[in-house]
Amino acid sequence: MVVVGGGFGGLQAVRSLRRAPVDVTLVDRRNFHLFQPLLYQVATGALSPAEIATPLRVVLKRQKNVRVVLGEVRDFDLDHRRLVLDALANGDDGLVIPYETLIVAGGSRYSYFGHDEWRPFALEIKSLESALAVRRRIFTAFEAAEIEQDRKRREAWLTFVVVGGGPTGVEMAGQIAELARDTLSRDFHSVDPRRARILLVEASERLLPAFSPRLSTRAAHTLQELGVTVLLDTSVVDLDEESVVSKGPGGRSTHVPTRTIVWAAGVVAGELSGALAAASGAALDRTGRVAVGPELTVEGHPEVIALGDMVSAHDTAGNEVPLPGLASTAMQQGRYAARSVRRRARGKSSEPFQFVDKGNLATIGRAHAVAEIKGIQTSGMLAWLIWLSVHIFYLIGLQNRLLVLTRWAFSFVTRGRGARLITGESAAPATAGTATVSGSESNS
Repeated sequence: MVVVGGGFGGLQAVRSLRRAPVDVTLVDRRNFHLFQPLLYQVATGALSPAEIATPLRVVLKRQKNVRVVLGEVRDFDLDHRRLVLDALANGDDGLVIPYETLIVAGGSRYSYFGHDEWRPFALEIKSLESALAVRRRIFTAFEAAEIEQDRKRREAWLTFVVVGGGPTGVEMAGQIAELARDTLSRDFHSVDPRRARILLVEASERLLPAFSPRLSTRAAHTLQELGVTVLLDTSVVDLDEESVVSKGPGGRSTHVPTRTIVWAAGVVAGELSGALAAASGAALDRTGRVAVGPELTVEGHPEVIALGDMVSAHDTAGNEVPLPGLASTAMQQGRYAARSVRRRARGKSSEPFQFVDKGNLATIGRAHAVAEIKGIQTSGMLAWLIWLSVHIFYLIGLQNRLLVLTRWAFSFVTRGRGARLITGESAAPATAGTATVSGSESNS
């Protein structure tokens, strides 16, 4: 069998088959598993990339029935049960891998709502590369403000706009605020980082729409206490390398000069979803997710299981089953896919996938978070400790758990951040014509 994608869903499927009588080939265009929920901490210098990423071969080195192949999917040949790969490590293209069962966990990416020309200026956080680009943009802004003589241009350098009020947007805004007001407050001589302006723009009427209204309100108040300006019922209508134009309540437009924009809004399925739909004839919804049945299989191809953010699940009556786009959802689906494979190997039919809601967590800042678990709502320090424990538990590898826990403990005591390096070919903001940074749809 073949598994495409070494993210949460794909890796869970592979690891759950460690004692199954099957040979597994894992295909990914990255050689590592990425713990995406902590990417924003890489983007703000709290963690280093290696602390949230683990090589797939290290994770699976004791699993003898697994082969890892580094490459990109070019084509799904479902009629002949073959996968065609490009971008192989040896430079070859067109590698054909046959399969009896195919599990596709293609992940998601951010949508710019038809404005892909915004992508170079409003950086997303979906991959290590994009997180490092955001980190470079943020810390370069403070360095630029330090030497800028013009007052208005200095204010623009010290203005940070985060678009999207979901967990990633809330976490990013809170981290940038803490970075400016705590970590960097004494590091500069000509400029005061505490005067930085952080704007969080959300098109709906409240932050964190997946949470209860009470916790959404609590999150907004905490952000405001940290110095974040929360703009609700406000949408971005235009942006470039030097500004953002937003439209708020009543249709009023506001022009905000800024050199740092982080995009955390509008999640859509990755490219693999469209390729799989084209090969199978399956329907796509408005966010590009491929339709799958109660057993997460593609219509007409029971040997093909798709899962994670790239799918829209349906029940036996054909009604869509809403599932949260969380890592826990993909992990449950990955384990379910492995159980289905084992049942098929024993000649048994699969049972419909049943999702178990394990709740929602979002951190806002140092000792501040919100949590909603099994109907219990909490915020503040207790929610932050729950958030910390869950993320440490789900990190891959003992070494990474110890490193992250140590780093967080040190940061909590000193309010410092140990990964504040400006790296990359250019520290300047992107301009039209520069290469864009895109996430890895397969490893997410």
